[in-house]
Order: sequence, then C-alpha cells, then structure tokens
Amino acid sequence: MLAKIHVTLKNGVLDPQGKAVHHALGDLGFGEVQEVSVGKYLELKLDGVSTEEAETRVREMCDRLLANTVIESYRFNLEP
Repeated sequence: MLAKIHVTLKNGVLDPQGKAVHHALGDLGFGEVQEVSVGKYLELKLDGVSTEEAETRVREMCDRLLANTVIESYRFNLEP
C-alpha cells in the first residue's frame, strides 16, 4: 500500500520560503504568479496492514513526526 502525504503550512503562518520562490519567479519573468506556498510531499510504502490500519498508522506518523501540527496541516491518500 502506498501513502501519499502532503504537508503544508496552516493559513496565517508566515512562509518565507514561499515568498523567496515567489520573488525569484518574478525576477525570472513569471510575473503572473500571484502567490507561492511551499510544503512537503512524502510517499510511504506500507506492507502487511489493512486499509483501516494504514490510515490510523499514517495519521499517527504525521501527528508524531512528519508534520508540526502547531503550524502545519496534512492530508493523505492511500493507494493499493
């Protein structure tokens, strides 16, 4: 089973990396870009667990390690 996880900053949290990328894109001539948000994408291969157990385990991994839930939110989906 494959877990695809997206971690992003919560609304209202400053994103200096996103601002830097936005500025650099403008300097490169991509002025149509209005906003940039930088996050993380992870893929985890899980073996020997049911879909329900995988969902519980991935949520626990995100809460305990993969996302700083004070300033970040996450979403994930599972593929067979």
